[in-house]
Amino acid sequence: MSQAFYRKWRPATWEEVVGQDHIIQTLHNAVVSGKVGHAYLFAGPRGTGKTTAARLLAKAVNCLEEDLAKRPCNQCPNCEAVNQGRYLDLIEIDAASNTSVDDVRDLRDKINFSPSQGKFKVYIIDEVHMLSTSAFNALLKTLEEPPPHVIFILATTEIHKIPATVLSRCQRHEFRRIPVQIIVPKLRQLCDEEKINIQDDTLTLIARQSTGSLRDAISLVDQLASMTQTISLEIARDVLGTTTSQTVIDLVTAVLDHDDSGGLSKIHQALDAGSDPRQFSRQVVEYLRSLLLIKMGLKDQVEAPDEMKSSMQDHADRFDITALLQAINDFSSAATDLKANWHPGLGLEIAFAKIVTARNGARTLPAMQPSAQDEPVQASTPAKPKTQQNTSSSPPSTAKPRKAKQQIVKVHTNSSKQQSSPSVSSDPEPDAQGLNLKRINQQWKAVRDLVGQENPRTKALLNSSKLRGIQDDALVLSFTSELLREKMAKESNIALACKILKQVFNQDLKIRCIVANSNKTTIPTDIEIDSDGMVGTATRDLGGEIVDIQ
Repeated sequence: MSQAFYRKWRPATWEEVVGQDHIIQTLHNAVVSGKVGHAYLFAGPRGTGKTTAARLLAKAVNCLEEDLAKRPCNQCPNCEAVNQGRYLDLIEIDAASNTSVDDVRDLRDKINFSPSQGKFKVYIIDEVHMLSTSAFNALLKTLEEPPPHVIFILATTEIHKIPATVLSRCQRHEFRRIPVQIIVPKLRQLCDEEKINIQDDTLTLIARQSTGSLRDAISLVDQLASMTQTISLEIARDVLGTTTSQTVIDLVTAVLDHDDSGGLSKIHQALDAGSDPRQFSRQVVEYLRSLLLIKMGLKDQVEAPDEMKSSMQDHADRFDITALLQAINDFSSAATDLKANWHPGLGLEIAFAKIVTARNGARTLPAMQPSAQDEPVQASTPAKPKTQQNTSSSPPSTAKPRKAKQQIVKVHTNSSKQQSSPSVSSDPEPDAQGLNLKRINQQWKAVRDLVGQENPRTKALLNSSKLRGIQDDALVLSFTSELLREKMAKESNIALACKILKQVFNQDLKIRCIVANSNKTTIPTDIEIDSDGMVGTATRDLGGEIVDIQ
């Protein structure tokens, strides 16, 4: 049985590890200086070198080479035993299969035994985030103070699942995704050694398909090499389930040309050819991302053939930045939306339809027409007093309620739907001297500020009030409680407020304080209000408050 490429080409020295220089240099320096830690945590995406680095560290600390800078030498018996997988003091544990606390207790009992071959026993626990909470707790003390001959190396792809108590006991190293420009030369070296005839464009396609995982990229080459020794771009696309770049370009062109039927036809053409819908969505997103980079002035960072860059430049010039961002978002959703699995092309079709309708200006919903309840109440002073007949029954009481006949009920609405002054819902008619509530409301802040200069407490009381209207040359102020009303009604506060009103408006104006809120109004308890009448409707549905009854 032949050995897989990713195992055959696993790095055997520090220098062969690519894309993780910040970690390899740290570990190598620790070996050279003799300051190797007792516990390490390697975190990062799959296929980026975590297990490889762990094995190199285990091999280096047990290498018999006298020159520490040359470790691992790959020539001594210990290095050869590690390379051949028969080194007894290197114990690799799959945490996904050994998740229980009993497994950790068994490990804890065995670590006290001395190494059989080398100087250190190295435990590599892969996918350590799979351990249970009890297993983590059982490991804590051993991880903090292991025997001097034990080194722990924990590896995980999901660092956020590791408890903070474990993180604090380890030296943490973050592995990064390997860039395409590093993966491609590594694949070229492998193909030359294995005598595989492959085009550079195909290697770039494989590197991008691997999304930063060198192991995945090598596995893809191994998969393609099992078909033929000459790997073309078309063969790679057929095996990987990707479509030609021209189909993606045609789809984006259809978006820019408002060609609804043409764009949908391109989607169906790609799917009928066997392309994976999600992979196709990712290709479209990658192309749109390249357009975004060009749009932002980063054309040099776009990895594409020169002939494709010309069409990218044209598309980037025609795209509005807002529409481009929306297109990226819609096709990204199509690549991850699981709800459209029952129909392979539904996510793509929805994303395309959203983008086209947005560019056609049809994405904005028509404005909502205000309903009768949303219209502001136009209250005004009636020319003739209207009587209110009450037919509804009053709440149960000991005394028989009297009917509110021949009474004028004044109601101010304070509905949140209105956008006028927060204290009044209409502008009363001006009095004989031209002073009205609207004018007072416009200058009310100045009045309060002038009052505050002489007595801050009076200003605080005015801040707690609401302007209700002008009645018999008196400014009506409402308060939410009887306590506030009584404090403001004191002679000193009233005199100061009237003085400032005279100063601002050059007119004598009295002040009348009342209590009016949603729970308490000035209406007498023995007056009955018709719930179906105008007053009842205003107070029940429009947020009105009864402030006076005449």
